Amino acid sequence: MKTTKIIAKTFSENLMKMEGISKRTIEEHLKLYQGYVNKYNEINEKLQTVNGDGLAKANQVYSQFRELKVELSFAWGGVVNHEIYFGHLGGKGGKPEGDLIRQIKTDFGSWDIYVKDLKASAIAARGWVWTGWSKRENRLFNYLGDSQNTYAVWGVEPILALDTYEHAYFIDYGVNRVGYVVAFLDNLDWQVVENNFNCIKNCDCEKNSD
Repeated sequence: MKTTKIIAKTFSENLMKMEGISKRTIEEHLKLYQGYVNKYNEINEKLQTVNGDGLAKANQVYSQFRELKVELSFAWGGVVNHEIYFGHLGGKGGKPEGDLIRQIKTDFGSWDIYVKDLKASAIAARGWVWTGWSKRENRLFNYLGDSQNTYAVWGVEPILALDTYEHAYFIDYGVNRVGYVVAFLDNLDWQVVENNFNCIKNCDCEKNSD
């Protein structure tokens, strides 16, 4: 089975200069992202060694093969989620423009309702919140995940990712997750999110491409 190692991406230097999300938080958070990259590569390597008896012993209760497959999805989620997250941070907040703001108003009723829904989703989530584009329904909506690899919604591509794990905010805000979410929005680069939206909706480019 062919596989290649993935390499951690680099992100805007503006991540280290944000108001409300400290340099220390970002530095520690980036270490976790690098850890997901490393573990994804490690698990892939181990999967290459599972053959013969290892494949024959595959079992849904417990087996090495099952464990590797499950944790590969967790590590991959950790990579992709963080790349979206860090890719659109370091901006000046505000609101999106163009097609994205028009779509938000169409699908949520207003910008204010969208923001309220996003914040409520962030409080309800245990791990992540995404604003995603449903290709089947042709609409945006906010959905959540309690882990890196839970509650994936088929046919939906995320254009915005909000990390709600405690490691994303505890250094700066303690248990005040609402304060962190406000800071997240204040530091979003909406141009990147707009690009994600246009790429996904028009299917002509890759999100957060270098």
